[in-house]
Amino acid sequence: MNIVENFDLYAPRLVDKEEYFNAGHRACSGCGEALAIRLMCKALGEDTVIVNATGCMEVISVMYPTTAWSLPWIHVAFPNAASVGAGVEAALKVLRRKGKIADRRIKTVCIGGDGGTFDIGFQALSGTMERGHDVLYVCFDNEAYMNTGIQRSGATPFGASTTTNPAGAASQGKDEWKKNIAEIIASHNVPYVATACHSYPLDFMNKVKKAREVEGPSYIHCLSVCPTGWRVQTEDCIKAGRLAVETGVFPLYEIENGKYTMSSLNPEELRPVEDYLKLQGRFRHLTTDSIEKIQDRIILENNKLLDKAENLHSWAELEG
Repeated sequence: MNIVENFDLYAPRLVDKEEYFNAGHRACSGCGEALAIRLMCKALGEDTVIVNATGCMEVISVMYPTTAWSLPWIHVAFPNAASVGAGVEAALKVLRRKGKIADRRIKTVCIGGDGGTFDIGFQALSGTMERGHDVLYVCFDNEAYMNTGIQRSGATPFGASTTTNPAGAASQGKDEWKKNIAEIIASHNVPYVATACHSYPLDFMNKVKKAREVEGPSYIHCLSVCPTGWRVQTEDCIKAGRLAVETGVFPLYEIENGKYTMSSLNPEELRPVEDYLKLQGRFRHLTTDSIEKIQDRIILENNKLLDKAENLHSWAELEG
């Protein structure tokens, strides 16, 4: 049996046993984002600097005088994680050139939630991607401003009830569709863009490892289930993430130099979106008409994505 061809079978034995994001932090029980951070750090390993925008992971991981991080870590404001990451990357180049640090590659990794990525921090993120900095940016998307009270963000899905778009007699929750941030970043001609979810840990970790090796900017969009904000049971965290993929709400794919590749983890036939929605209290108010509207949108977006994967050549191939 070829170990390369059957990597998924052997991968659990190859995962780094070292913990770079340690137990004892203050995340909510069943937090998908905390699990995703742990998996990401294992995939990154040493020689990594983490730049953390304000958000849940900053608040829960560094309550003075303690820290959950075993990697070099810096907390920055909501809007400027990508800018600070670009500065760290530039500083490391200078220190290496002057012989003040070892001549080996140290990866700068910026992390932020959907609020700090889709909305408040998008200007800095777009600039960093456009300038071509050797930075990996990972968005941990729990689909609202969970750290400050479950307010609506650009990542909040259509129909979801939040504290700023509460469902009621005059509102069905959020009226707008979720922003497609992965496609927006891909439009910057970034060498590597991928979607992932903590419910598929090996897929996520493999994508992080691939992004780490990219020379230049890379971006990973990780769906991170928030039991508190989504109103799901703690034990359903992994199930909710898998249902997001199985229903087509959150398809898994990669864009390498403009070329789209769908993950084999995506189902051949999508499950009804109602299976995903009914698990979550934030959607319990939706009518049959609203659910059908969401289902139609999912089919439309998935067909568009599949068409790109089947028909688009990479810009690297076209330039060659």
